[in-house]
Amino acid sequence: MDSQSLYSRLPAIDKLLNDDELAVTLTKHGREAVLQALRQRLEDARRIIRDHGGLPGWASSRQTLLDTVRVDLERRRQPALRPVFNLSGTVLHTNLGRATQSESAIAAVVQAMRHPVTLEYDLDGAGRGHRDHAVSELLRELTGAEAACVVNNNAAAVLIVLSTVAAGREVIVSRGELVEIGGAFRMPDVMRQAGCRLVEVGATNRTHLRDYADAIGPDTALLMKAHTSNYAIQGFTSSVGEAELAQLAAQHGLPLATDLGSGALADLTRFGLPAEPMPQRMIADGVSLVSFSGDKLLGGPQAGLIIGDAEWIARIQKHPLKRALRCDKMTLAALEATLRLYLEPDRLVDTLPTLMKLGRSQQLIRVQAERLAKRLSDVFDPEIAVGHAPCLSQIGSGSLPVDSLPSWALTLKPRSGKGARLESLAAALRSLPRPVIGRLADDQLWLDLRCLDDEDAFVEQLMRPGVLSEGLTQ
Repeated sequence: MDSQSLYSRLPAIDKLLNDDELAVTLTKHGREAVLQALRQRLEDARRIIRDHGGLPGWASSRQTLLDTVRVDLERRRQPALRPVFNLSGTVLHTNLGRATQSESAIAAVVQAMRHPVTLEYDLDGAGRGHRDHAVSELLRELTGAEAACVVNNNAAAVLIVLSTVAAGREVIVSRGELVEIGGAFRMPDVMRQAGCRLVEVGATNRTHLRDYADAIGPDTALLMKAHTSNYAIQGFTSSVGEAELAQLAAQHGLPLATDLGSGALADLTRFGLPAEPMPQRMIADGVSLVSFSGDKLLGGPQAGLIIGDAEWIARIQKHPLKRALRCDKMTLAALEATLRLYLEPDRLVDTLPTLMKLGRSQQLIRVQAERLAKRLSDVFDPEIAVGHAPCLSQIGSGSLPVDSLPSWALTLKPRSGKGARLESLAAALRSLPRPVIGRLADDQLWLDLRCLDDEDAFVEQLMRPGVLSEGLTQ
């Protein structure tokens, strides 16, 4: 068939728009969006005819063309941020959004989105207030700090602390604490951006108090410690604690800043978890400024929290960067609601999802795995062996890197042992309406159940006919 004949088979747009089968689509998406989708598909068809001398299959009939346009329109509606089942074994998974929020935080965000709120309004004086006020007061109560402020993440917190305290001057840091976190965020690079001059002291594995003391000079502005939350140096090591370093800083009239990274506000050992440095301990030890994340062990939204001496916090609040780095009302609403949960520490394991998931016992997860293995034994292709086995979860997001949490997983393994089949199965699970994210190891697909909090929805989706293209019976 020649090109002209192929072009003539393409229907006119006005006829398509008047087709009764498109009526529901027009009501759902609106005329403008449908018109744009039709034009795009017809243009694609003309290009394929021109370049390849053939008609694409989706344009072979009016019905297939309309069906394709409907799919296009639905795909455009699908959000990029999609809920998933995080069965990867990493609780605070950076790529999956880190901490899931508490119900009180979710409700607070909904209220902030739905109504005007007192973001920067003082009800007592009917004038302008400060957007950090509520969170600052909660942080003061929870940590014992004189004051506090909030920026949009912990990297921003470190940047504004350095810019405020030490721009154009020297900052002394141990070589063993010149960390790099995700996204090539390196402490030396941040110091250069803040206009500071880095002074490295000690060795990678051992730094002593005298190393800091010997490096202090007339141009020193700040002593700094960075918690090595995403790696650990073991063996022949030595570092200087905050209390000791704070005394040295005070003797020289200098501030001491600590970047805690994960920043747990609760004593994790109470929940059977490894210990993590706490901001309130740093304040008690005399640290001038402490920065930490809101969306890691704290269990809230992405934010950078800074607590410490009132004088330094006041200077940070006035810094030109503060406006550029400030949080919006939704973040502040979620953060305030999360911090209020810490006012009732005995209930945290029931109210804060991060602690719920981190604190789940291996035995409890094993019972769930055994139950699921039975429920799903007939769902997967007979060539896929469904089992369960012990595994180790990790906290994630650079928190407690050498500590693992005993857990239990569903295991999926091709009876033939063929890796390609396993890759197809993992891809099929990721293609579900609510994708399932596991991990491949030891010739099996592991679905760590530590973070599975909606078992029925997980099973119902897998048992729905036709949801997977590979690995499940249709």
